[in-house]
Amino acid sequence: MNTDLLNLFDCDETKLRSILSGALSGADDGELFVEHAQAESLTFDNGRLKGGSFNTDQGFGLRAVAGEAVGYAHAGELSAAALSRASDAVRAVTAGYSGSYAAAPQRTNKKYYGDENPIGSPSFEEKAKLLTEIDAYLRNKDDKVRQVTATVSASWQVVDILRADGHRVQDIRPMTRLNISVVVGDGDRQESGSFGTGGRIGFGDFVTDGNWQTGADEALRQALVNLTAIEAPAGTMDVVLGSGWPGVMLHEAVGHGLEGDFNRKKTSAFAGLLGEMVAAPGVTVVDDGTIDNRRGSITIDDEGTPSAYNVLIEDGKLVGYMQDRQNARLMGMKPTGNGRRQGYAYVPMPRMTNTYMLGGTKTPEEIIASVKKGIYAVSFGGGQVDITSGKFVFGCTEAYMIENGKIGPAIKGAMLIGNGPEAMKRVSMVGNDTKLDTGIGNCGKAGQWVPVGVGQPHLRMDQVTVGGTRA
Repeated sequence: MNTDLLNLFDCDETKLRSILSGALSGADDGELFVEHAQAESLTFDNGRLKGGSFNTDQGFGLRAVAGEAVGYAHAGELSAAALSRASDAVRAVTAGYSGSYAAAPQRTNKKYYGDENPIGSPSFEEKAKLLTEIDAYLRNKDDKVRQVTATVSASWQVVDILRADGHRVQDIRPMTRLNISVVVGDGDRQESGSFGTGGRIGFGDFVTDGNWQTGADEALRQALVNLTAIEAPAGTMDVVLGSGWPGVMLHEAVGHGLEGDFNRKKTSAFAGLLGEMVAAPGVTVVDDGTIDNRRGSITIDDEGTPSAYNVLIEDGKLVGYMQDRQNARLMGMKPTGNGRRQGYAYVPMPRMTNTYMLGGTKTPEEIIASVKKGIYAVSFGGGQVDITSGKFVFGCTEAYMIENGKIGPAIKGAMLIGNGPEAMKRVSMVGNDTKLDTGIGNCGKAGQWVPVGVGQPHLRMDQVTVGGTRA
């Protein structure tokens, strides 16, 4: 398709710029955001192709910002008439207001992923064949396997951002993902395991035997571990978090609290704490949208600001927030490239990209050996976080007892309970093995979902509340 999205309107660019200029007259900021998106998904379950979908959507969102107020209108029709109606709607926010239109974002020549559309290559038949092979491979691998669910999905998003000052930028964003879930059983007991991988890449990495087989083996391994797990204890104890995906707890319990809007409105547990110690010495947390091909990476955010490597907590001290343009201006700070939106029907807001903790000096073996009695949490499932108080609850999908410095039996039903800022102060050892997740993160906020990355090294956290079913 033609990736020059402004050409899809029924008028020339001069007309579009004229309408946009009128819509944003007197505004502090704002833009025309145009999007074309495609998405495909195939699911294989219980030995058969269970579902498939393909969606195409396109449209525009028009935003005018006046102080703390935002006027927003969107439409799926790319026409001068629709844009004019949207212009009339957003102008209501600037009635009686006289702002000074903000300077445009800097441009960038950097690109952190390719622009090839992953949908259609390989073909539908080849993707269905891959899912069939995954199912057969796992069922032949172990006779305890009772159910296999495998999904391949891809998306391709083209965005065009035009400002009233004539500044225009474009980004093309591919995404692919493979998910495998396995249920194993022994008698009446059943347990599950899963593995997922993905990023802003093509399907080539997934369709190689070595890659998907490694993922299938990992899902089966986790399921078999859980099949032998004993009930988790309850109490206060030292906890070791594994590297990689356990960074989802950092994302939820700390990352959201460092987004600019929550801090401007003083609804975050971190509000007003810039320059203060909010974590233990040695804890450094960054948000980095500039990592090649990562799921959470973006060349530009959805306001046109280039993505960046942003240090949030440095050696325990709070040094920065993640900002979109509006909240940065209102707080007297600079945008950080974190203004993101789900699509053209949504307003941008401060959102994470790839958020992770930098490594320290300890090996994972040293950290585990330091714990007399505790929990080793290798993987997490769902969790709940209250941004204002910082309180969180996270469920472990793979965890073990630690007894006298050695990994003991697997446990099930373990829940980690605490407060984000307080938990960061309980970090007593930081591993040297920082790792990002395998490319499966999705983040929800205010009804919008965006792809993200998480990560961390092995960590020891002292005296954490563990919820379990065994005293």
